[in-house]
Amino acid sequence: MNFFKVFLFLVFISAVTNAQDIVGKWKTIDDTTGKERSIVEIYKKGDKLYGKIARILDESERGNLCEECKGSDHNKPIEGMVILKGLEKDGDEYEDGTILDPENGKVYRCKIWIDEENPNVLNVRGYIAFLYRTQQWLKV
Repeated sequence: MNFFKVFLFLVFISAVTNAQDIVGKWKTIDDTTGKERSIVEIYKKGDKLYGKIARILDESERGNLCEECKGSDHNKPIEGMVILKGLEKDGDEYEDGTILDPENGKVYRCKIWIDEENPNVLNVRGYIAFLYRTQQWLKV
């Protein structure tokens, strides 16, 4: 009986730790230039994860608006904008959410997970059907 209690405790701690590892601030890197772009703050709201652009690192881009965004995000400041929405836990990943690309205003399905080889790397995948692109964000 004690073994079962310890096992359940370890499973619970593992699940909580995984969510806590993802929650926090992550530095985004431009795929093309390799330049550091922004700091995204990932936070938990209910059972889902969300992420907002907490800071744009290039001072000349800090006042940029999301001109290509649709709906309520149209012409809103990119800094402070929620770009990750509604990610739900599934094993070691969070998925079934969306990610907004403020460069073009497009919204993609998304999943995120901590890199198996480096816990300071967050894999962020945006996709449409079987086409996808994965970025690696760095823990701040």
